[in-house]
Amino acid sequence: LDGPLQGVLWAIALAIDYGVALLRGVGGFRVHAGHFVERHGLIIIIALGESIVAIGVGAGGLELGAGVVLAVGLGMVLVAGLWWAYFDYVALAAERRLIRAQGRERATLARDSYSYLHLPMVAGIVLVALGVKKTLAHVGDPLGAIPAVALCGGVALYLLGHNAFRLRDVGSVSVPRLVVTVFCCSYPRRYGCPPLSPSPRRRCSSWRSPPTRRTTCPSCGRSRAHDELSFVHFTCK
Repeated sequence: LDGPLQGVLWAIALAIDYGVALLRGVGGFRVHAGHFVERHGLIIIIALGESIVAIGVGAGGLELGAGVVLAVGLGMVLVAGLWWAYFDYVALAAERRLIRAQGRERATLARDSYSYLHLPMVAGIVLVALGVKKTLAHVGDPLGAIPAVALCGGVALYLLGHNAFRLRDVGSVSVPRLVVTVFCCSYPRRYGCPPLSPSPRRRCSSWRSPPTRRTTCPSCGRSRAHDELSFVHFTCK
């Protein structure tokens, strides 16, 4: 299937997959804490790995210059930062919290923290990968709407999901990461996104045409506007 019907079927499938556990509850489910945490950590690693692949694909076929090298380096630093934000502290604390929980409490915590709250983090990583790939294709130009929203919005969505994950498991939030989330949401609109390197097309677009002047024919009195570098020839009848 293609077109809108495919999207509708995917939406129905996701609603059933994620809605049943919410409406029916998690009674009767048994969760192995260590295995459950490890599987979801691998999902995050796979998503981050796809982001690195997107950097390579975006840089493929481009002429290597200072702007491209800088963009690739910043993209790798960004991916490393997302990895560090997840695995540094909260992932370990959340695993210990899930191990301490028992029975229905563990199943509910696993559903909320991992099945649900990992979705915005994975979606944010996917958006970041899209933004990095689009940025590499236009290093010398200001970011358009799609790459700017993908880059900044992806980071904001990831950090927002991560803070929600932390709040559900640990009972606290990271204020610095909330500040970064707000900054990422407001930066493209407030400040714009300048290019990483100068572009010849951008320089040409800022070139000003010579000033114009008007010349009057001494024979017939007609006048014509022209720039100062041009000669004007009148044909008088």
